[in-house]
Amino acid sequence: MRLLFILNDPPYGTERVYNGLRLAHAMARKEPTATVTVFLMADAVLAARAGQKTPEGFYNTELMLKRVLSAGGTVLLCGTCMDARGLPEEGMVPGARRSTMDALAEATLEADRVLTF
Repeated sequence: MRLLFILNDPPYGTERVYNGLRLAHAMARKEPTATVTVFLMADAVLAARAGQKTPEGFYNTELMLKRVLSAGGTVLLCGTCMDARGLPEEGMVPGARRSTMDALAEATLEADRVLTF
């Protein structure tokens, strides 16, 4: 099964990114044969910034993305959204890749399930 998670909201302030990443990680763990792709766009690209410092006991989207990656998932970042926010690729979570709308279109067409947060 191919799963595509499209996340749009900022990483903090709402819990949509948090819940989307929780589900993406759970799906990657529960179904090892599944292909899990997370596409971050709009303010969600900020979730992939490396070096995040969050208060103790608070979730950290950088760590959550690393869990998705370590479970075999793919993390793609909207390049246009990164540019609009001044985010260089080298400042992002290792393993997360700059991507394009064309790649999102391909991933959408290939996916068995598309979930948006």
